[in-house]
Amino acid sequence: MKRWALLAAVGALYLTAVARDGLDAWIDATDLPVLAHATSAEVRDRNGALLRAYTIDNGRWRLAVSADAVDPRFIDMLLAYEDKRFFDHAGIDPVALLRAAGQALRHGRIVSGGSTLTMQVARLLEESGTGAWQGKLRQMRLALALERHLDKDQILSLYLLLAPYGGNIEGVRAASLAWLGKEPARLTPAEAAFLVALPQAPESRRPDRHPDIARSARDRVLQRLAGGPALAAGDARAALRDAAPRTRIPFPQLAPHLSDRFVAEGGGRHDLTIDATLQRVLETYAADRMARAAPDLSLAIVVADHTTGEVLASIGSPGYSNAAGRKGFVDMTRALRSPGSTLKPLVYALAFDRGLAHPETLIADTPVQFGTYAPQNFDGAFRGDVRVAEALQMSLNIPVVRLTERLGPAHLMAALRKAGTKPELAGGQAGLAVSLGGVGLSLNDLVQLYATLAQNGRVTSLRWTDTPDAPRPQIVAPRAAWMVGHVLAGIQPPPASGPRGHVAFKTGTSYGHRDAWAVGFDGQFVVGVWTGRPDGTPVPGAFGADAAAPLLFEVFSRVRPEPVPLPAPPADTLLLPNAQLPTHLQRFRIDNDHQARGVKLAFPPDGALLSSDAGGLTIRVRDGHPPYTVLADGAVLATGLRVPEFTLPLTGPGFATLSVIDSAGASDRVRVELR
Repeated sequence: MKRWALLAAVGALYLTAVARDGLDAWIDATDLPVLAHATSAEVRDRNGALLRAYTIDNGRWRLAVSADAVDPRFIDMLLAYEDKRFFDHAGIDPVALLRAAGQALRHGRIVSGGSTLTMQVARLLEESGTGAWQGKLRQMRLALALERHLDKDQILSLYLLLAPYGGNIEGVRAASLAWLGKEPARLTPAEAAFLVALPQAPESRRPDRHPDIARSARDRVLQRLAGGPALAAGDARAALRDAAPRTRIPFPQLAPHLSDRFVAEGGGRHDLTIDATLQRVLETYAADRMARAAPDLSLAIVVADHTTGEVLASIGSPGYSNAAGRKGFVDMTRALRSPGSTLKPLVYALAFDRGLAHPETLIADTPVQFGTYAPQNFDGAFRGDVRVAEALQMSLNIPVVRLTERLGPAHLMAALRKAGTKPELAGGQAGLAVSLGGVGLSLNDLVQLYATLAQNGRVTSLRWTDTPDAPRPQIVAPRAAWMVGHVLAGIQPPPASGPRGHVAFKTGTSYGHRDAWAVGFDGQFVVGVWTGRPDGTPVPGAFGADAAAPLLFEVFSRVRPEPVPLPAPPADTLLLPNAQLPTHLQRFRIDNDHQARGVKLAFPPDGALLSSDAGGLTIRVRDGHPPYTVLADGAVLATGLRVPEFTLPLTGPGFATLSVIDSAGASDRVRVELR
């Protein structure tokens, strides 16, 4: 008898070994599904906050997630509710299966499925059903195989990524954003219970369609877990009183143009320098502000930290749609437009840097012609001799063209390129009109240029990602950049925008009123604003000073309540009145060769005392190139004069400054007294 028992035992062991080996072979022969899954492309801000996400190819929201990015409370509640022995079983929980079978016998129906979390992952990987026994057997086999190839954390991460949450939402992170409006890193007990309950019946429990069923499912999770290790009884009772989600919350859509730009370069995750809070504030501001404007007008804003070049906010349009014909899908921060007068500060900075002028230098705002080009001021008036600082603050055209002619337009273009901008010319060769906006630049270009001026003339490249520091060439000396900033800070801000001296800014209006600009900086931030029509059609009556400058200061107030103070002047800055400047800086003159051939006022002589009752004033000129223009105190008396002597009406008495300008731009002047 003992022999037969021994043989039976040996036989049982043998059969067990054979069964075990067969089971092992059966599991090892399992065809594993794809374990790597596409996730939504994401764009995040400087602090990791989601700016925008994109659906995967099948139109589903599936955002990358890992267990350490989810509230531990949720993980504890999930395992306590779904799979208490998750970390102990090998993919199948015999205890849970026996319990499920017993419940089915007692109730005559399936009460619980006995599926482990690993079996649920197997079902999600193959998108198989749960009802047929063949499907359940396949899930068990795949679960055993998964446990051999993956560790528990990897299996849990797959569940967190693939669990269905209703509609086209997959994974706990996408669900938390869609149903709770927040990342799952910190969840209340009620929120965690909701996210545990929803995947069990994601369509019938969708809170936007079946809010009462969704709440009941959540409450059952809370009641079952109450008093257990995952949830204290008091916390469960309090959570039952919390409101449950009833609507779907849109995914963040911040910085859409910028997000599209980076995602087009490749999917995955993109971390930008954008500040989500500031971006949201300014997008709301832009939309509200333009809701009161003509329907086809657009608005673009760029905010950067000029100490680092990091772009903190980028608004390409007031709304990302074609509503009301606004063409919101066009990113106007990158569109090439005429910058109007916003390039004038660079011309003055170059002139200061090369010793051609100083803010206190006198320069002639008088009629002038360079070949066939005769620049005019915006208002058509002439002011005679003005200080260079005044010429920049009043945005006079003639003085800046005189400076550009001396510098050379090609040198201005070279400085633009050295500053990192990408100017484009329609004709291919730069002319004097470049300084008045005769070149294509983007809002990003202008913000970068002003960031460079704000950084004492050292190139500050805008950047949207954490890229390595690029070389920073000096385009003008620090003293030249500071003097320009100091002059710009003296411009009177729009009404209700605070006193002058805190923000250095300049406005611009392109030819035909197609573009209105305002760009400025304080001690840390640089802001650029553009408004106009995306298709380039004129906006009659739109001026940079009226249309864009108020927006600039409103943006500054949202960046920081009080401007960051502007810096002190560099040690070598020449801070003197005109009379104490070196002789060559007291007045801007044409070059010596041109001066030798220039026009001279032969009569009256400088300092002459004349009678105002003579009925007219005789003017005699020599040299120069006709036709001539004569001015008195900056006002034009006559133009087109082609003879060297003429009589002009002149009223008095009093002192008067007489000026004559020839067709080459050469000039002379005298001071006389009329009695």
